This record gives sequence, structure tokens and C-alpha cells, in this order.
Amino acid sequence: MSDKITEVTDATFESEVLQSDRPVVVDFWAPWCGPCRMMDPIFDELAGIHTGVKFTKVNVDENMAISARYDILSIPTLLVFNGGELEKKLIGAHPKAKLTGELAPWLGAAAA
Repeated sequence: MSDKITEVTDATFESEVLQSDRPVVVDFWAPWCGPCRMMDPIFDELAGIHTGVKFTKVNVDENMAISARYDILSIPTLLVFNGGELEKKLIGAHPKAKLTGELAPWLGAAAA
């Protein structure tokens, strides 16, 4: 996992995601999930480019409470939070162009 991506747990979700002062993209994943592993390089790349957004990951096997709270039934699932509010839910693996388009309202301009 990239050093630009924060691993979030049931215990840290509130402070890392809901109390963040910038938009947060949360990737719900598991190590055994093939589509999740396919998304990893794309997620890492976006985290490196879009510094105005916080990128985080939640391992669903180790953090069942937060996964249940947001009805994560399929992985990968991406949730976008802004100001502590859930604003977008994306289910399944997506190519970079589609993912970037779906996240565009929060990503803003790429870092120089």
C-alpha cells in the first residue's frame, strides 16, 4: 500500500474519515479479493496525483463493524465522504478513466 493511503480501522474511522477537513475516498477491500488487487495500482496512482483528497483503505475482514455500518456487501466498494457525509458509493472494479470520472467532483485539479 502506498504511503499516500491511510489504513483505517473500526477504531479510527471517525477521526480519519468523518472528521477529515477534506474529501475522503474509502476503499473497502480484502487481501483475497482479485478485483480489489486489480484496483490497487489505480487507487495508488490517484492518491499520488490528487493531494486535495484523502485516500484510505478499510480491510473488511478485520473491520466488520464499519463495513456493516455502511452496508458493504460486495468488494471492492468505494465510498466518498465530504464533511462527514457520505456523498457517493461505487461498487466493483472500474478502469482508471471511469473511476476518475466518477470521482471528478471531489478530485478537483491534479497536483502539479
